[in-house]
Amino acid sequence: MTIQIGQTLPDIDIAVIDVDVDIRRASTASLFTGRKAVLFAMPGAFTPTCSERHLPGYVKHYEAFKARGVEVYGMAVNDAYVMKAWAASQHTPAGLLLLADGNGAFTSALGLETDGSAYGLGLRARRFALYADDGMVEQLYVEHPGELRVTTAEAMLAALPPR
Repeated sequence: MTIQIGQTLPDIDIAVIDVDVDIRRASTASLFTGRKAVLFAMPGAFTPTCSERHLPGYVKHYEAFKARGVEVYGMAVNDAYVMKAWAASQHTPAGLLLLADGNGAFTSALGLETDGSAYGLGLRARRFALYADDGMVEQLYVEHPGELRVTTAEAMLAALPPR
């Protein structure tokens, strides 16, 4: 079942990639508790839409999120080494953390997985974005397959509650 507005994000151990720090493990509770945060997810690192439009928008607007007091996390069902290489290739700024959900445990716990086996991709995250305050989901947007509209950085900035 898909996570709903008003529910607390599940607590799962995940790999965290910050360009200024080596790969580290953290619980999702430690990442989201006590913070206002946007989590956006993409089907995969180095895939066309994710690399050309989705992540670059968050890189471009990262300072605007910071100015609003909002942490930003990007996630894909890829291993930590792929996510680290992708962060470097995308010039991801320090502080914009990428989460490597290698086995899809967090994605599955959120109920936001998709089966890309027909395309040789296996289990992946649906393209989604959510806003959480202190680990509780306050907004959730899920794209229709093939679209990138409601989960862009611009859309999430516009949807954030007033400061």
